Amino acid sequence: MTLKLVLPKGRINTKVLQLLSDCGIELIGDERNYRPKAYGFDLEVKLLKSQNIPSLVEMGQHDIGFAGIDWIEERECKVEVLKNLGFDPVKIVTCIPEDWDWQEMQQRKLIVASEYKRIAKVYLDKLGVNYQLLRSYGATEVFPPEDADMVIDNTSTGTTIRANRLKIVDTVMESSTQFIGNSQAMQDSGKRRDIEDLLTLMQGVLNGRDRVLLEMNCTNEQINSIVELLPSMRYPTVSRLYQDKGFAVKAAVQKNQIRTLIPQLIAAGATDILETPIRKAL
Repeated sequence: MTLKLVLPKGRINTKVLQLLSDCGIELIGDERNYRPKAYGFDLEVKLLKSQNIPSLVEMGQHDIGFAGIDWIEERECKVEVLKNLGFDPVKIVTCIPEDWDWQEMQQRKLIVASEYKRIAKVYLDKLGVNYQLLRSYGATEVFPPEDADMVIDNTSTGTTIRANRLKIVDTVMESSTQFIGNSQAMQDSGKRRDIEDLLTLMQGVLNGRDRVLLEMNCTNEQINSIVELLPSMRYPTVSRLYQDKGFAVKAAVQKNQIRTLIPQLIAAGATDILETPIRKAL
């Protein structure tokens, strides 16, 4: 059964494409092709702007897609979030000119520019200020001070905000890329099975990115102390060496533990240590 997949154009596209490639799914088409061919999984693929994806998945125009949680909330879309991928994290922030006083500003009527009309309205109403909201269509940070007192915009590093002589005074929400599904598609047994298979492949890739395979040898006397040091997904794999000359040990280990773990293993008597990337871990 062919699944209809909608992919984002722009910033978050690179990591999504790499994830699909690591799952064994290759998309063929040049950068101007909005309908690339998919190989490795039965998919009908289309590329669209991130802002449009949640609404179209909710409507059933596409079965699955990738979008930021910010646009899911902005459009108030009822979609199933199948996996928070954590790609391209951003913050939706409140910004004002760097030499303005935030407390003083809240006492007067504000002109606020934002691409996020609904998110901005909810935030400003909760803040309890008097405001007029302008919908921007990109380059929101250039509005102040001539055309707006304040902007509500997304940022990953804050570089563009600082370059336009703005400062962050509040964080409205945080967002990252989500893998989402249409509710009706998830109720179709055939589509649900295929979507879950795709999700399993993604999870395997994500698990593999966080881990490496450590292999080592040790003597009979050292095996217990070596195994006690090793974290693993369940238990390390231990096997006898040729002529019972000791043990070979394997374990899938979190990458962030390697720096401290390897010196401990060497001190405990481990030898012939190999570190190997993991493509998938399930």
